[in-house]
Amino acid sequence: MRIVSLLPAATEWVCALGGAEALVGRSHECDYPPEVDDRPVVTSATFDAEADSAAIDQAVQSQIQDGLSLYEVDLEQLRALKPDLIVTQDQCDVCAVSRPELEDQLAEWTGGSPTVFSMQPQSLKDVMDEALRLGRTMGDFETAMQVVGDIEKRIQLLRDQLGIDRRTDPETLPSVACIEWLEPLMIAGHWMPDVVEMAGGRAILGTAGKPTQRVDWSSLREEDPDVLVCMPCGFSVEETQRDLHYLTDRPGWSDLTAVRDGRVAVLDGDAYYNRPGSRIGRAIEVLALTIYPSLSLPSAPAPWERQWLFRDRKHPNVSER
Repeated sequence: MRIVSLLPAATEWVCALGGAEALVGRSHECDYPPEVDDRPVVTSATFDAEADSAAIDQAVQSQIQDGLSLYEVDLEQLRALKPDLIVTQDQCDVCAVSRPELEDQLAEWTGGSPTVFSMQPQSLKDVMDEALRLGRTMGDFETAMQVVGDIEKRIQLLRDQLGIDRRTDPETLPSVACIEWLEPLMIAGHWMPDVVEMAGGRAILGTAGKPTQRVDWSSLREEDPDVLVCMPCGFSVEETQRDLHYLTDRPGWSDLTAVRDGRVAVLDGDAYYNRPGSRIGRAIEVLALTIYPSLSLPSAPAPWERQWLFRDRKHPNVSER
């Protein structure tokens, strides 16, 4: 089987499920695992993805209003790769090439067309189910079951260490706001509230299984989260830090409980949280270590995974549950 992945999360899953050698092409955003770097790139963005939060949002909205695509597919290159399977997504037109857009372009192909597999997870359970479905399509459902099972065991071990289960009253858990975009302000939805729950927190403003939504700054101030994590879509820790002024310059920023307590962290949204790939178990661990700074796990977050916004403030001694 020859596979082309147009979605970073799918690329991670394909490789985790043993399909690295079958991967013959990727999108311009597929950068993990490192061995995919030599695969031909078949997509490109039609906007400046290196701009800051406000400029990217303006460019994206302008493209959408004009009925223009946000991504270009190199159909000549794609055809030359002769894929049997193309993996894309059916969830967000902003995140990657969408299935309808791809199928419109593939309709012009003569001869046999490749199978198009579209991922559309809305919840953490969906993330696991989509991985299993992909494994079945790749012809190795058994490996997929083992990989997903190992991730679920990893999450359960974390939950056991936190002393949290389904009987735990959510209102007793630290409230967590997951910022998925800085300007305009957006709070993460889809699988992220589930991720927060698995990490021992209580997500606010975002709704599990629902798309990420814009929120008013006044709403965030009113909710006043215990923990605030910044994980903009497609941004590394360094890129997020560049744009943090969109938050820190807002009125009342210094009055937030999370700010006063030094519990504001920047996480790698691009690698872990906007991308529901095979590293989801590690993503939950990093978030748990952010919600509970005194938690002890074998691997502490690396600087590229997490950085505290206020290094000169002592974090509260939040004990394990």
